[in-house]
Amino acid sequence: MHDDRTLVEARLRRVLDERIRPAVYPESVPLRVAVWHAPGEPVPVAEGLAAEPEPIEVGARWGAPWGTSWFRVSGTVPRAWAGKTVEALLDLGFDENMPGFQCEGLVYRPDGTPVKGLNPRNQWVRVGAPAAGGEEVVLHIEAASNPVVLDYHPFRPTRLGDRETAGHEPQYTLTRMDLAVFDESVWQLVLDLEVLGELMAELPVDSARRHDILRAVERALDAVDLQDVNGTADRARERLTGVLSAPAVPSAHRISAVGHAHIDSAWLWPLRETVRKVARTTSNMTALLEDEPEFVFAMSQAQQWAWVKEHRPEVWARVKKVVAQGRFVPAGGMWVESDTNMPGSEAMARQFVHGKRFFLDEFGVENEEAWLPDTFGFAAGLPQIIRAAGSKWLLTQKISWSQTNRFPHHTFQWEGIDGTRIFTHFPPVDTYNCSMKGSELAHAARNFRDKGRARHSLAPTGWGDGGGGTTREMVAKAARLRDLEGSATVVWETPRAFFEQAQAEYPEPPVWVGELYLELHRATLTSQAKTKQGNRRSEHLLREAELWAATAAVRTGFPYPHEELDRIWKTVLLHQFHDILPGSSIAWVHREARATYERIAGELDGIIGAAQRALAGAGDRELVFNAAPHGRAGIPAGGAGACPPSGRTSLASRAGGGYVLDNGVLRVEIDARGLIVSALDIEAGRESIAPGRAAGLLQLHQDFPNMWDAWDVDEFYRNTVTDLTAADAVQAGPDDRSVLVTRSFGDSRVTQVLSLAAGERRLVIDTEVDWHETEKFLKLAFPLDLHAERYASETQFGHVFRPTHTNTSWEAAKFEACNHRFVHLEEPGWGAAVVNDSTYGHDVTRTVRTDGDRGTTTTVRVSLLRAPRFPDPETDQGVHRFRHALVPGASIADAVREGWRINLPERRLTGAHDVAPLVSADNDAVVITAVKLADDGSGDVVVRFHEAHGGRARATLTAGFAVADVTATDLLERPAGDTEPPERDGDRITVRLRPFELVTLRLRRA
Repeated sequence: MHDDRTLVEARLRRVLDERIRPAVYPESVPLRVAVWHAPGEPVPVAEGLAAEPEPIEVGARWGAPWGTSWFRVSGTVPRAWAGKTVEALLDLGFDENMPGFQCEGLVYRPDGTPVKGLNPRNQWVRVGAPAAGGEEVVLHIEAASNPVVLDYHPFRPTRLGDRETAGHEPQYTLTRMDLAVFDESVWQLVLDLEVLGELMAELPVDSARRHDILRAVERALDAVDLQDVNGTADRARERLTGVLSAPAVPSAHRISAVGHAHIDSAWLWPLRETVRKVARTTSNMTALLEDEPEFVFAMSQAQQWAWVKEHRPEVWARVKKVVAQGRFVPAGGMWVESDTNMPGSEAMARQFVHGKRFFLDEFGVENEEAWLPDTFGFAAGLPQIIRAAGSKWLLTQKISWSQTNRFPHHTFQWEGIDGTRIFTHFPPVDTYNCSMKGSELAHAARNFRDKGRARHSLAPTGWGDGGGGTTREMVAKAARLRDLEGSATVVWETPRAFFEQAQAEYPEPPVWVGELYLELHRATLTSQAKTKQGNRRSEHLLREAELWAATAAVRTGFPYPHEELDRIWKTVLLHQFHDILPGSSIAWVHREARATYERIAGELDGIIGAAQRALAGAGDRELVFNAAPHGRAGIPAGGAGACPPSGRTSLASRAGGGYVLDNGVLRVEIDARGLIVSALDIEAGRESIAPGRAAGLLQLHQDFPNMWDAWDVDEFYRNTVTDLTAADAVQAGPDDRSVLVTRSFGDSRVTQVLSLAAGERRLVIDTEVDWHETEKFLKLAFPLDLHAERYASETQFGHVFRPTHTNTSWEAAKFEACNHRFVHLEEPGWGAAVVNDSTYGHDVTRTVRTDGDRGTTTTVRVSLLRAPRFPDPETDQGVHRFRHALVPGASIADAVREGWRINLPERRLTGAHDVAPLVSADNDAVVITAVKLADDGSGDVVVRFHEAHGGRARATLTAGFAVADVTATDLLERPAGDTEPPERDGDRITVRLRPFELVTLRLRRA
């Protein structure tokens, strides 16, 4: 038999494109269109509906960047269409390749009832099947002219990312506004042929199944009269019945399809636009659920649900109805799909507290899965947090983006730093925007790494990034793929159903220990420094506000600000979304974030000040309040008292230029260049700085990644470096314990203050940078005379170890990594730490000296600033202030303590008397991360703590009030059924913790 396969396949493509798809709408008439352009920010729906529009023609330009236009379309259904299905086709000027990245709309009836969303892949609105014709149709469209920021030439600098700089030129051309007859038979034929054509392309060329489909497609095409597609569509479909009904083989890969619309809470659009994106998508999905009884849709991010409730109550009513049916599923149990590398311990816990509580309060739904398809890697402390929140599963897809190493599993147990394991799934479809294409399903089946032991995976199905979710075409394709020979099988299921089946099928999956590091997007640990500083500052201010307000409430009856703290926490959690905190959003987002963080700081400072004044009472004694979890200078953790006098630091000139700082604990030499050439641990007699090297060294790199400018730093950035050694001035500071250094480079200027406080084992480096570089990367280097094969970085509720070497590609790929408050290195008997108040990115490298002592130099470099030009062309321009400290001779305990101290400076207040801690621990290894009143308003005191040094710990917690009862709880402050009750003797509670164990206790006051 002659091989005509390519001929038939080419015929299928052309006939579909040029004859069959156009016949889905065989008849149409134009609608009348008028438009009103809102003058500023979006207006309430009632105002948009009531506005008086002006006529506009198809073909006209409309929509200034970030504008809102209200279209009114009206027309009459022709009487000749009686009994036919009629739809309005509303094309605002869409590019079908950009769902989620351009203009969108929400359609309303004249009474304000939302109908559905419009986007490039969803341009139709069902009018109905008029009995007689002649019916009048009136629809209103709230259209958002969001500009295309990520264009076909991506990553080019653009001013479109902020309304203040985007200009006023219309962005779109009104393309089609028609009433049309919808021919369902032709539409079904299109889906038949698409599914078979896509399946055929994935089968081996020599397989019998492929040729069976080929011949059936050929017969169907023969049955189509190209001049009467509508009259012959049913006949063509009959020719396909056989190949569409052939069942899948028993060993076929099984896919749980979950309707999905990954909506970034902010990214290439501002927060206010996400509020509307969510309304459009939920309107679409509730409408689709009404039409498709087997369809299931899942939406994560409690914040987005809360936006619908607050801003679109008419949509919320529809959402609640389908949630009650179990088909519109609250997923993930987090406030937003946050970054998981940078949020602090308490913030990561509160993501689950607020997310899960919202779904419990609104729907009675207990989420057992964490749903994070797009997050840029996962910190090793996360499994314990997920478990402590009452959840047990994790889904993500992003690790498939790793550039260097292919992750070895798709279904596995992920083990965190404390030994907690979480059943985890990476969808092998390798997208969180699956559209039910044959190529996607075939890839999932081929790609699944756990074949032979499991055959079940999940496919998040729908247009994401604000693109509107699942379409009726995807649902129709899934119906054909339920049980089809040659394909993976597809069934709509909830995330819970998938995880229960997958876990039952694979009860002993492989185990991955430690962080899930994404070998991509490493620069998100540094981009948009002020957003990151705002987050860190807010986290610590919230700790202080809860601590002092709770203490004052118990001691003085101070009104605990439940509502204010709840609102502020939710705002901070929102800004931890995985494109805000990582610095990968447009300028508008970060401009608003900076203002939000400043407002939050003011509110929290007010709460802290009021609580401290209530505690201190009226008096003229100078009191020092210590919010850190360790005592300092005689002030207990969580308490206040008079600060005893300290020793002194001497400042002397150094031979050869520069200065020497000495406080009896450290002796630090700063040379004439303003660089640290010696940091001697006096007690140990140990030099910290590697011979011939200098610390506190600023290093500047060229930084132009191959793509994803704000997200990525590529390893070749290290190939060129400029050491900023020239100083404009090096002089003694205004006191007797500091040295002031100024430098200029490029268009920028740096001021550093190096200070050594009396009695302290830390040299503090305050760096102010007036930054005006572009496509540069600024690092702060500490070359240490220390031999260490691994180092510790703080993460949530503990620390994670990473190697200093690059023996394998896995280690080499971690050339930029995340830490929270400290990085610690140690060799037996001696260590050092670098602590910070607001930075996350860093690298650690090692070299062996070839001359002299042939010792090892291990260099810690802190990442300070970048200057990418996409998506914000002015990223980080301006003045920045950072605080770091070098801690020679530090153990891991010292690193933990100094990391807290640099982030929680003392507060001084005049008052009458000392303040005893509300709750204290007698073991520094047990770190109290939160002291607060219970969220339910009961007045119970909640204390959360963990073992922080990586070993077992026993501690006595002492409550500074009468305790009636103690209960171990989960993060939501509910009794933890699997936890032994703690030992209590009056107001003293004995706890025993395994390494890095997290515990929450609820103390009922007597």
